[in-house]
Amino acid sequence: MDYQKELDANIQANVSAALLEDLRLLSRKRHSEKPVEFRSLDITAQLIPREQQGSASIITRQDAVLCGRPWVDACFKALDPACSILWFADEGAAVKANQLLCEIKGNARALLSAERAALNFLQTLSATATATHAYVDEVAGTKARILDTRKTLPGLRVAQKYAVKTGGGHNQRIGLFDGILIKENHIMAAGGIRPVLAEAQRIAPEGMSIQIEVETLAELNEALEAGAKLILLDNFDLETMRAAVKLTAGRAELEASGGVNHETVRAIAETGVDRISIGALTKDIQALDLSMRFKISADQTDV
Repeated sequence: MDYQKELDANIQANVSAALLEDLRLLSRKRHSEKPVEFRSLDITAQLIPREQQGSASIITRQDAVLCGRPWVDACFKALDPACSILWFADEGAAVKANQLLCEIKGNARALLSAERAALNFLQTLSATATATHAYVDEVAGTKARILDTRKTLPGLRVAQKYAVKTGGGHNQRIGLFDGILIKENHIMAAGGIRPVLAEAQRIAPEGMSIQIEVETLAELNEALEAGAKLILLDNFDLETMRAAVKLTAGRAELEASGGVNHETVRAIAETGVDRISIGALTKDIQALDLSMRFKISADQTDV
């Protein structure tokens, strides 16, 4: 799979959906090799002369890890392909409160119409990257890696997983199609740990990960004896988690899940688990506080 190609396609899909719901954009179809042209139905922006030029600057009101630049660029470029965007901080960089992030110059109507969609992406993805970075810092010096889950905002699965990577975390499977995670209901329906693992190994394409969830040390031992190489410890307490690491003795990768927060993550990492998955990275985030300041160019043209 070409990661960059898939990411680019998702950026365009995200931006098109955001502009459609905000502006009821109409598109005029063009030949396949040419970009689609958009016409904004922003009624308020029609108060401004059609050819008026303007500039805008985006500022962060709090410390953060910057993430979402490609989405911001795509929002403004969709409405004004000729606009210029100058960034003053790199993707993934630590930024400080009141820091200038970027300046955009272009058609005034387009800048105002794209503002909300652009800021929504930037504040959401920066929030995920910032939250991830905090957890990564908290487990520094241990072997544990911080991983995401499928608990993402609808329509933003790829975007938020990109933000987790930007914040220093690691991605798991994108969806149900690219990895196997055997949970309690799968085990029950298949008749037990051994048969479900055997069937998973039979149907999995070459190279696809197979992970099984266990709830007790007895289940962990059964999974190990059945050849499991990636095991999810579901809501184990610290003492049982340490026992699980000792029992496994490197025969499989162990992932801790459940009850992970800033108060517990360091202790979990110090048990010796290999991975810690955290749904809160993508579902319990607080959007970054951003501000966009707008200026009209001195040269004003007729409506």
